[in-house]
Amino acid sequence: MNEAKVAIIMGSDSDFDVVKKGIKILKEFGVAHTVRVASAHRTPAIVCEFAKNAEERGIKVIIAAAGMAAHLAGVIAAHTTLPVIGIPIKASFEGLDALLATVQMPGGVPVASMAVGKAGAKNAALFALQILALSDDNIKEQLKKHKENMQKQVVLKNEKIQGLL
Repeated sequence: MNEAKVAIIMGSDSDFDVVKKGIKILKEFGVAHTVRVASAHRTPAIVCEFAKNAEERGIKVIIAAAGMAAHLAGVIAAHTTLPVIGIPIKASFEGLDALLATVQMPGGVPVASMAVGKAGAKNAALFALQILALSDDNIKEQLKKHKENMQKQVVLKNEKIQGLL
């Protein structure tokens, strides 16, 4: 793969089961990415260094997945001007704590927040691809085809249901 354009950072390796849904989408689109475990609380210096130097390493978008206190996306956003997308992970309180921590960023430190869990991981990858598509026509065309395929799948399922009635 080429130089990574998307970085996916997990607060814990236990988040991998959720994050892999987004990784699969990036692979399907052929977008180079890197995946790391780094905690805003247990390895703050590593998180800050990664965020500060991500752009010079060619990263265009950072996806941060964390549960519980979920400060990872915010800490990363505080140290970079790159777009940061947060995935709240269901670790306690059904993920509500992580969601609230991700969406309640102070003005001036933006983080795009996705849904809790696997749907959030998929949408984070797709949102990252939409950001990249602003300057990459190949990704833009792949996204158009992806949406067309989703529509076709719904139409086919509807036809199947109608045939059973």
